[in-house]
Amino acid sequence: MRPITDISDVKQRFLGHLTLEKGMSANTAQAYSDDVDKLVRYFADAGVGIEHATTDDLERFVCTLQDVGIQPRSQARIISGVKGFYKFLRMEGYMDNDPTELLLTPKIGRHLPEVLTVEEIDRMIDCIDMSKAEGQRNRAIIETLYGCGLRVSELVTLQLSQLFIEEGYVVIQGKGNKQRLVPISPVAIEQITLYLEQTRSHQVAKRGSEDILFLNRRGAMLTRQMIFHIVKQLCEMAGIRKVISPHTLRHSFATHLLEGGANLRAIQQMLGHESITTTEIYVHIDRTRLRDEILQHHPRNKMI
Repeated sequence: MRPITDISDVKQRFLGHLTLEKGMSANTAQAYSDDVDKLVRYFADAGVGIEHATTDDLERFVCTLQDVGIQPRSQARIISGVKGFYKFLRMEGYMDNDPTELLLTPKIGRHLPEVLTVEEIDRMIDCIDMSKAEGQRNRAIIETLYGCGLRVSELVTLQLSQLFIEEGYVVIQGKGNKQRLVPISPVAIEQITLYLEQTRSHQVAKRGSEDILFLNRRGAMLTRQMIFHIVKQLCEMAGIRKVISPHTLRHSFATHLLEGGANLRAIQQMLGHESITTTEIYVHIDRTRLRDEILQHHPRNKMI
């Protein structure tokens, strides 16, 4: 076992390990690195060397997360980052064993995401001002988010070369640089085609954005914040009071597919979920709606 002489160097190599070998995005890898920083500061204050920490030391670290009010979901993410760091230390020969093997992760209650109805999505689309220069672009954005179930990061980085309109699908570069094929609905194809003809073909893209599908007025790639603003504004105009984000359209895509009889495995592939467990949350949404429908419409309940 070799000693850690420069923790900053070790953290930097850990960051490289996450991006190059684990295929994590820069944002995800940085979040893991930030979580390790919390651990390093805690052990520095406690006078404990990172490589000498025991499971008991790490459990006390987790208790401090609880004490400062960090929610279980965030605690679980931090612990995941810490576990990844210690696996890296062992792999690099800094430790003979892994003290995080017995470290428990807090249980997280299943959170059912907000979902829009088809009627609510139609109302949002009806609120788009098609007389404005960005009208057709915004229409294509909403149809693509909802029609393909994309993450916001996947939408803003979507490239022209990833579109196969005649074949009816798009190639998506998802988490961990994993590619998947996603069918495009005929409505989304129509709106993307109109956007390409009316707007995109007349724009001069900034350097580095030449292949990006959705551009802002200056010819640069849209930000995730801009997509959030577009969706939020349309919801307000449509009189929708739900707390939503662009991700809500992805949830709605999956829920409506399941309600329409789509196979859960097929939905998993289209969403790009690595585990079917992640996709199964939509089964719970469907069951919740089923219960609500029964309570509302069953004749025995109407008698109460």
